[in-house]
Amino acid sequence: MQAAAELELSATGERSIRLADLQPHIVVLYFYPKDNTPGCTLEGEDFRRLHDEFARHNAIVLGVSRDSLRSHENFKCKKDFPFELISDADEKLCEAFGVIKLKNMYGKQVRGIERSTFVLDASGHVCHEWRGVKVPGHAQAVLDFVKTL
Repeated sequence: MQAAAELELSATGERSIRLADLQPHIVVLYFYPKDNTPGCTLEGEDFRRLHDEFARHNAIVLGVSRDSLRSHENFKCKKDFPFELISDADEKLCEAFGVIKLKNMYGKQVRGIERSTFVLDASGHVCHEWRGVKVPGHAQAVLDFVKTL
């Protein structure tokens, strides 16, 4: 996971992010399949709704998908997300966290992101993870965990 901390990641707001540079903040890294889809929109809206409370607990929320920066900028603007979205088109961050899976879509197998969330503690270590996430109540569960740190 240390290699992931050093990756230079392109994000919305014309930002370049390295996870290592975010210490000593807690980082909530949520991976989602695709911008502007129903489940991904609801998940982002839940993180948006709780954003101020995450910030009060020294946590930075970042969304990650394989979508382009242009798609992310549109999605972020349309939904008024107060956090950055990382474009991982080359799948380096996805691979580092092991979130690329074979999925069935319309009877066909495709590679895609398994909805997953990771919390990195103030020293940058993964201290909790959720895989195969179901959206309802998830952002609140993540916040509840962050509050224990």
